[in-house]
Amino acid sequence: MIVVTGASRGLGQAICERLVSNGHEVTGLARTASDAGPVPILACDVSSADAVKQVARTIKADGKPVTGLINAAGIAAMNLALTTPPALASTIIATNLLGTIYCCQAFAPLLIRQKGGAIINFSTIAVHLGLKGESIYVASKAGVEGFSRAFAREMADFGINVNCIAPGPIDTDLLRGISDKQIDRILRQQIFNKQFAPEDVCDLVDVLLDKKSAALSGQVLHVGGV
Repeated sequence: MIVVTGASRGLGQAICERLVSNGHEVTGLARTASDAGPVPILACDVSSADAVKQVARTIKADGKPVTGLINAAGIAAMNLALTTPPALASTIIATNLLGTIYCCQAFAPLLIRQKGGAIINFSTIAVHLGLKGESIYVASKAGVEGFSRAFAREMADFGINVNCIAPGPIDTDLLRGISDKQIDRILRQQIFNKQFAPEDVCDLVDVLLDKKSAALSGQVLHVGGV
């Protein structure tokens, strides 16, 4: 079984659909539970360590081996650092960075039981580009990248690889409210001056979950190129 956070929309939902089409059993996590989509979704606010621990216990009790964790839950906000309300800054850090850490802490032991597996965390191309107006978001995702590199070393002895995917602008709900001008400014800084689709991200997920990529760990893969 593969656990996917942020499974109710955007990249998380697209990843779930791809995994199911590839024959994987998937359990999704999102703030609201649902049985209407391609995979069952359990309610879990990843910014709450207690909530993550509880849902991990539920999945463990189900008895199905967990071989993968994909941390796709995240929020973004286009705000200058000086005008970002403290409450919003806390929410971004708690969801993007702490949420990733909490899920790794809760689910990595289930992968260790299987003596192998893959963890994929999500960052953003904005970290490398240092995008103006995304300071807090960039800080949260830079933390994810640093955590992933160090955590990869901790998991290596258990045969678990840990990597990051850092997309440029992808056509999902996360881009809602961002102007075409802002998106174009980002695209011009990528190696490929084009907007990629969720399917392109799913292709990288397929690669990182494949056993042929078992030697690849601690890496950040940029969709769009930097």
